[in-house]
Amino acid sequence: MIEKILTVRNRAGIHARPAALIAQTANKFASEIIMEKGTTTVNAKSIMGVITMAAGYNTTLTLKVEGSDEKDASEAIEKLFESKFEED
Repeated sequence: MIEKILTVRNRAGIHARPAALIAQTANKFASEIIMEKGTTTVNAKSIMGVITMAAGYNTTLTLKVEGSDEKDASEAIEKLFESKFEED
């Protein structure tokens, strides 16, 4: 299992478009991809799940990835966060 701490860097936070990007990216992989914010745990492959986290600017999330392609999956999700979801 890979576990990473990610920070939301885009000013608008995770709204519909970033949530869709996260879910689309996560669905390319076989691994189980979970995101946590406090006590909220969601499947990163679910757009609605990701939106319900209500992760605003500078929110810290925990990414947990487990499976056969966990390294590639975690790197792909991390790149989305680093690129600020191509918004800024």
